[in-house]
Amino acid sequence: MEVINDIVGKNLKIYQNDDYFKFSLESVLLPNFVNVKLRDKMIIDLCSGNCPIPLILSLKTKAKIYAVELQKEIYDLGIKSIKINNKENQIELLNEDVLNLKNKFKSDTFDILTVNPPYFKVLDNSLVNTNITKATARHEKSLSLDSLLEISFYLLKTNGSLYMVHRTERLIEILDLLKSYHLTPKELEFIYPKDNSSSKLFMIKAVKYGKEGITVKNGIYVHNSDGSYKEDIKRIFE
Repeated sequence: MEVINDIVGKNLKIYQNDDYFKFSLESVLLPNFVNVKLRDKMIIDLCSGNCPIPLILSLKTKAKIYAVELQKEIYDLGIKSIKINNKENQIELLNEDVLNLKNKFKSDTFDILTVNPPYFKVLDNSLVNTNITKATARHEKSLSLDSLLEISFYLLKTNGSLYMVHRTERLIEILDLLKSYHLTPKELEFIYPKDNSSSKLFMIKAVKYGKEGITVKNGIYVHNSDGSYKEDIKRIFE
């Protein structure tokens, strides 16, 4: 069922559909992690879903934001989300395969690229959701991590920044792939479900042809022991 929800604390509304998926906490954390400078004029968000990341970024910058979503039914929700927030002049959503973006944009176009990609490889023993929309969003059925980073390198300007959220279990693989595409990791922040728990997700900033040297931030702890949000998370929402 299609519904209109608030993005808590952001004075934004978003169209969602229970038959597909709802935007996740990391879709709020990632744009908060992004450092947008005044000189940044062109931003692109890949695997945009119903557009939570572009919408939140639009509150931080006046830069032009392109968003890319492959699945038509999710793209339609994103278009409605952009319109209900009157962001048509800033955000342009494309119903497009990320792998085709070389036909849409010249190389070295964007100052910032953000992405909350599919997290899981498709293996012979993978348990893939029978809902094709959910499966495509969660598993690398149409976009591998290697292909994602290759197109990210193409789209970013020299010294442009990639911001990505991903599963901690794939950190070493991601660091190796970033290096192979001349995307230098510069900032790393782990996300923990609660105190004294293992990290399940992390956010990373990488710079195209950036200098060596990485900062590991303090980490984000999401929930208290009673399941309520930590004060830091509440502040992000506010």
